[in-house]
Amino acid sequence: MQEKNPFSAIVGKMIVTKEGKRLGYVKDITFETRSGELISIVVRDSTPYTRNLNLERTSTNELLVPYNSIIAIGDFVIVSEEDLV
Repeated sequence: MQEKNPFSAIVGKMIVTKEGKRLGYVKDITFETRSGELISIVVRDSTPYTRNLNLERTSTNELLVPYNSIIAIGDFVIVSEEDLV
């Protein structure tokens, strides 16, 4: 179970894979309004590496990282690349 992080503590953090590949920065978080369940992170300033990943996109073509792929949130948001497919 992950510790609760306030929204402001997550926005702007760099998103990296556990292998150290940079994906971009957290721009926003999407969630289910009824349950409050977090769905995904909206990526800002995505790196060229993200083109290799089959990430979902918003209607405005922003990349989405599924929330369930997050391993840890500290100085960076660390995601598991295997869970991004």
